[in-house]
Amino acid sequence: MIAVLQDPVRRRLYEYVVAQGREVGRNEAAEAVGVARTLAAHHLDRLADAGLLESGSRRLTGRSGPGAGRPAKVYTRARVERSVSLPARDYRTAAELLAEAAEEAGLDAGLRAAARRRGASLRGAAAPCESLDEAVELLAARGYEPHREDGPEQEGGPGDVVRMRNCPFHSVAERFPPLVCGMNLALLEGLIGSDGPLRARMDARPGECCVVVQASKNNNH
Repeated sequence: MIAVLQDPVRRRLYEYVVAQGREVGRNEAAEAVGVARTLAAHHLDRLADAGLLESGSRRLTGRSGPGAGRPAKVYTRARVERSVSLPARDYRTAAELLAEAAEEAGLDAGLRAAARRRGASLRGAAAPCESLDEAVELLAARGYEPHREDGPEQEGGPGDVVRMRNCPFHSVAERFPPLVCGMNLALLEGLIGSDGPLRARMDARPGECCVVVQASKNNNH
């Protein structure tokens, strides 16, 4: 699977499809990375064969019936989580056992405090994030796949919310949502800084991270 992504064009196509958070057709993907449609189709199918993308078909014109055109092949990120470890390691089981023990012992507050400290240590000596663009860069480096989205007017105006398509703790969060989502929120509070112009808050959506980042009410960045 690692070898599948070694080809630079294939990797760019994969990253583009993943970043859209929706179905992507061959023409769009080819244009986005600057390659011919036939080459894009070849690489997209290889990614689907490897289980990294899922493929389907639909009419991209939005019309149906005679004259609507043939269905086009489209691609989305595979929903199945995959990891590669050589030699074999089983960190997921260890994480689930630790989460189960922490939940049974009522260690939620202690876990959140530890997560907040870890987030702050990851930020290091840097000041709290000053802008959403800075937060996007920081979150992308941690694998959250952030993207900007228009927010309600009362929260500061359009474009003020950063949502994340990926939860790095997804498999454990599915089994222990209150514990792990609370830990994730505290980690991001420490990472972006809780005393700066941005704040992290819970706002769960299916298929996305449970936390969003936005400008504080008293700031408009």
